[in-house]
Amino acid sequence: MSAAHPAAAWEGTRARAANTGFMVAGTEAEPALGAPWLEALAICDMELTVKGSAEATRRAYATDLERLARWAEQRGLEPEGVGHRDLRRYAAELSAGGASPATVARKLAATRSFYRALLRAGRVSANPAELVASPKRESKLPRVLSGDEMDSLLEQIPARTPLELRDRAMLELTYSCGLRAKEVIDLDLGSVDFEGERLRVEGKGGKTRFVPVGEPAQRALRSYLERGRPRLLAGAAEPSTALLVSKSGRRLHPSDLRRRLELWVRNAAIAGGVSPHALRHSFATHLLEGGADLRAIQELLGHSSISTTQVYTRVDPSRMRTQYARSHPRA
Repeated sequence: MSAAHPAAAWEGTRARAANTGFMVAGTEAEPALGAPWLEALAICDMELTVKGSAEATRRAYATDLERLARWAEQRGLEPEGVGHRDLRRYAAELSAGGASPATVARKLAATRSFYRALLRAGRVSANPAELVASPKRESKLPRVLSGDEMDSLLEQIPARTPLELRDRAMLELTYSCGLRAKEVIDLDLGSVDFEGERLRVEGKGGKTRFVPVGEPAQRALRSYLERGRPRLLAGAAEPSTALLVSKSGRRLHPSDLRRRLELWVRNAAIAGGVSPHALRHSFATHLLEGGADLRAIQELLGHSSISTTQVYTRVDPSRMRTQYARSHPRA
C-alpha cells in the first residue's frame, strides 16, 4: 500500500477487508479497526491469496488476526510497534481467558505468518512472533480404523439406489486415495483416469498431485458413473462437472460427506469418532504398516513437510506392542 496515495490505499484495504471478513464499518459493540491495522491485515491477506490459500484458511486468519489487532489497538499499539514481549502478554492473556493450548498455538502461528508478510513487504524490520514459543499441545493420536473395520464400513453399503452407489464410491475414494474432505468433493469428471488407474487431486495451496486408485474404488466408481450419477443429474437444472453430486445434481459440500459417513458408520456399528479425516489417517497408517516408505506416504497425502506425515502415521502403543511381539526375534 503506497503512503503517497492514502485514499486509493484505503479503498483497496476496505475492499479486501470486506472479502476476508475483517471488520471495516464497525458496530456499536465492535468499532472499526484503524487504517494502520487494516492496511497491514490486507497485506497479509494478499500474500495468502497469491499463495493460493483456500477461502476457509483466509477466513480463519481473518478471525485470529482481528483478535490480535483489537488487543493491540486497545493498548495503543500499531502493527510496527508490537514487540515480542507484547505478544507474550497477548498469549498469556489468551490462556488466562480460557483458550486451549491448541487455540493459542494456532493464533500465534497466524501472527507469525502475519509478520512474515509485513517483513517481506518492508513494513517491519524483524518478526517479533518468532521469539514467542507456542504452548505445548496435548498429543492426541488420530483415530485409525482397523482393516476389518474398514471392510465392514465399506462392504455393508448396498448398491440399490443412486445415493448408495454415490456414497460407496465417495468413501472408497476417500480411503483408497487418502483424500481430505474438500479434495473429495472438489473432484471433477476429468479428475479420474481409469486407464492410468489414478486420480488427479487438487490439494491445499493449489498443489496438484496424482494418486493411484485401488481396484475396489475403481469398481465402485464405475458403478456410480454408470448407474447412479445419470439418475442424480436427471432433475438437475443444468449439467455439472462435479464427479460426486447430490440428489438435486449439485456439487456436494464437505458437510454432506461427514453426514453420510456418520450414517454408514452407525449402520456398521463402529465406535464413534469416525470422520473423513479418520479415513485419511487410516490410509496412511495402513500403508506404513504394510511397509510403505514414509516419503512415499508424504507424496500421496500431499504434505509439504515430512513432520506432518509423521503425525498421521503414529502408531498407538497397543498396536506397537503387537507389532513388536510379532516381528522382533527376541520379543
